[in-house]
Amino acid sequence: MSSDPAPTPHATAEQVEAAWHDPKLANVLYHDWEAGTYDEKWSISYDERCIDYAVGRFRAAAPWDGRPYLRALELGSGTGFFLLNLMQAGVAERGVVTDLSPGMVGAATRNAEHLGLDVEGRVVDGEHIPFPDDSFDLVVGHAVLHHIPDVEAALREVLRVLEPGGRFVFAGEPTTVGDAYARTLGQWTWKATTTITKLPPLQGWRRPQAELDESSRAAALESVVDIHTFDPDDLERTARRAGAEGVRASTEEFSAAMLGWPVRTFEAAVPPGKLGWNWAMFAYHGWQRLSWVDEHLLSRVVPRRWFYNALITGTAPR
Repeated sequence: MSSDPAPTPHATAEQVEAAWHDPKLANVLYHDWEAGTYDEKWSISYDERCIDYAVGRFRAAAPWDGRPYLRALELGSGTGFFLLNLMQAGVAERGVVTDLSPGMVGAATRNAEHLGLDVEGRVVDGEHIPFPDDSFDLVVGHAVLHHIPDVEAALREVLRVLEPGGRFVFAGEPTTVGDAYARTLGQWTWKATTTITKLPPLQGWRRPQAELDESSRAAALESVVDIHTFDPDDLERTARRAGAEGVRASTEEFSAAMLGWPVRTFEAAVPPGKLGWNWAMFAYHGWQRLSWVDEHLLSRVVPRRWFYNALITGTAPR
């Protein structure tokens, strides 16, 4: 960690302007800015709720016989949500969390230390992974591929650092159709919340204007940071071109996404801690129930490309 660059949690207007023309710089600035509040913003925890969620995404994407992988790499780890919770469930014994954002790597390694997990942290560009061939038997990522300019190049690097037969699992990638309705719902919710909370009786529900301005300025980089959306068929073809075997894409969250995006946006627009435990349980159980509807009912009649989240798995050639 000592050789990694320092985070930039408060980007200047000049840095933001430069980031409009540099997707990788945009990713660093945006995620450094979010690192300190990311877990709260996305209701991330390292307890049974999120352990079950992480393992559920892993099992939805790939087979797992219950035996732990010996050494796992997470690409674009953010604060460590995916790998750290998978490790707590016994999916992997040791891990390396990597991200282009120094702030996120710092947050992930602090979370790992707090949990007592055997984890290293590195600032890494996903198109150029600085580990030798055959270094890992598992590579995972959650909501990372859509930030990488050359996804095929990143998958070739993933396959290179995997040992023969090693597996990769990426989850939480936005589909093209899903991204369109999720962004629209989020924009409507943000505008409605920040407008209504200007009213005097509701001003206690409004974040300070400086925080809203900074949030809006950083959020403006999302059009640069979020480079791709995916069609599941195209994502499978990309993984095969990279050299992967046993490739399979799947999707999830249709009605659940239509609840989830307004809920998350509303949470980001009001002061931290304002909503409380009952709200958190409403959001979580609502998502659970609608996910059940999506999996057991809607997946039979709705085209997979209409669901919000894409998952992709495959193995390195033997």
